[in-house]
Amino acid sequence: MNANLHINRTTSIGKRAFDLILAVTGLVLCAPLAPLIALAIKLESTGPVLIRQLRVGRAHPDRTELFQMLKFRSMVVDAESISGAVWATKRDPRITKVGYWLRKTRLDELPQLINVLLGEMSMIGPRPERPCFYSKLETAIPFFIERTYGVTPGITGLAQVNQGYDSCLDDVRSKLGYDLSYALALANTRSWVMMDLNILVRTLATMVMGRGQ
Repeated sequence: MNANLHINRTTSIGKRAFDLILAVTGLVLCAPLAPLIALAIKLESTGPVLIRQLRVGRAHPDRTELFQMLKFRSMVVDAESISGAVWATKRDPRITKVGYWLRKTRLDELPQLINVLLGEMSMIGPRPERPCFYSKLETAIPFFIERTYGVTPGITGLAQVNQGYDSCLDDVRSKLGYDLSYALALANTRSWVMMDLNILVRTLATMVMGRGQ
């Protein structure tokens, strides 16, 4: 099976161009804001400003890509030293005060624009999972791996704007339908453009209104 059969070639080229334009524009516009975010993080708590998390990328017939996803740190240092790798909850005590604000506005994800430039992520697509969760999800949820089959994971996506981020296995299970629907939209250039514009507008509204988590 060719993982890219369902993706229109015009869509694939257009989507990459769209990613590059938005990533460069976002980095330029947010350049003055980044030092202020870094300063706020450092003033509240010790530790790095940026964190790297190993994530699962696009799936191919013969392999699955892995990459280091960048984020502004929103939790205390060594947040998982006691709890281990777990999904964040709405009132997670590990989240700092600055981190709470960054998550509400989704500004913690600004460094992922660099991942987009490198081709490791797209602006819009399924949320990339951590490898420590991946095997469990693949076993528990039929067709889970299909969500990134030939589809680059994104900073935001159809599942994220409709349901937010994951806090448990049931969240991931209920979001699978959105991810598969988005993959199907890539088969037609017009449906992709309409879908991405809708997701982008809804994401910007979430950031401005502080509805992230």
